[in-house]
Amino acid sequence: MDERELQALVERISLDVFHKPFRHRAVFNDRLRTTGGRYVLSTHHIELNRKYYEQYGEEELIQVIKHELCHYHLYLEGKGYRHRDRDFRELLQKVQAPRFCKPVLLSKTKKEHYYKCTSCRYMYVRRKALDTTRYVCGFCRGKLKKIKREC
Repeated sequence: MDERELQALVERISLDVFHKPFRHRAVFNDRLRTTGGRYVLSTHHIELNRKYYEQYGEEELIQVIKHELCHYHLYLEGKGYRHRDRDFRELLQKVQAPRFCKPVLLSKTKKEHYYKCTSCRYMYVRRKALDTTRYVCGFCRGKLKKIKREC
């Protein structure tokens, strides 16, 4: 799904479900990590998580869009648009939108750095890289050399 298709989908959902037009932009924001989407108050745009769409499909994306459109329409009407507001919760129930979205499953890749002492051959495994010109072996004070992972 590209940006044009997303914009058309949001406009269609807004008209079909809320019976009101969506006059701003809906975009994918690849920087969103843990949430399905967000409504930006300053610009009135809706940003959606592309990974959420890829993981759960269009049906779940539609649920997130309905949730964000609840924020959008209530804010423009001057009603309570926050999660804790009664107007927001009632509109969510009316349009059958979820109050919270499913969590986005992040693929955490553990990158490990391997170092070997050139004197005693002790192997160090680190999560963070270290500067081999500043650090030495803790056992024999020998120089460290970065090596590739041994399987």
